[in-house]
Amino acid sequence: MTHTIASTPSPRQPPDTGAPDYAAIKQRQQATWASGDFAIIGVTLQIVGESLAEAADVRAGERVIDIAAGNGNATLAAARRFARVTSTDYVPALLDKGRTRAAAEGLTVEFREADAEALPFYDGSFDVALSTFGVMFAPDHARCAAEMMRVVRGGGRIGIASWTPEGFIGQLFKTVGRHVPPPGGLASPAMWGKEDYLRQLFGPNAASIRAQPKMFNFRYASPAHMIQVFRDYYGPVHKAFAALDPAG
Repeated sequence: MTHTIASTPSPRQPPDTGAPDYAAIKQRQQATWASGDFAIIGVTLQIVGESLAEAADVRAGERVIDIAAGNGNATLAAARRFARVTSTDYVPALLDKGRTRAAAEGLTVEFREADAEALPFYDGSFDVALSTFGVMFAPDHARCAAEMMRVVRGGGRIGIASWTPEGFIGQLFKTVGRHVPPPGGLASPAMWGKEDYLRQLFGPNAASIRAQPKMFNFRYASPAHMIQVFRDYYGPVHKAFAALDPAG
């Protein structure tokens, strides 16, 4: 994908390019994910990291990158398989949580602060790229896909776990969006959960693409408990509640 950057405009007359301001959007997103404490949510999703590592057939000695790793579910799953893992995210506090978890298990992992749209690694640095509910939230989908393809060697594998538009979290995004509209011009993160969309993003450069729908059971003490946990700790919901009046 060709990414065009306009020259710095006058503050009085910003140009109407029709393209999203990815840098500004990403800055707001980073603040959103740094709010609350996603690690509280993340630890409930560990089974997804394990399932993804199996689906991607992660093997001992392979070089694996976990992109937008959060607190490290796929990171830990790959490290438990004796892979050489690099865990990346643009929220340092989440990397710290992943680092603590890896140390508790005696796992060797490299942690790097990194933007999923501009990974600081050479072409073909990894055998496998993984992302569990992470890369899907970056604003420039095509650029993220291109970066994943770039840092994985020819013949390597990419494994992604994404929420679907029809699923519970997909519906949650729609509910939040009705109260706090998302930035204009962006595709929904839940599009990563559609096989035809993945073929648009990766198809021209992928040897094969396989999508497997799976169910994830959210297990909480009650519906009210889940709402409270998401309100307190899940960045997008936390920010939405903070932006609304009591009626909203």
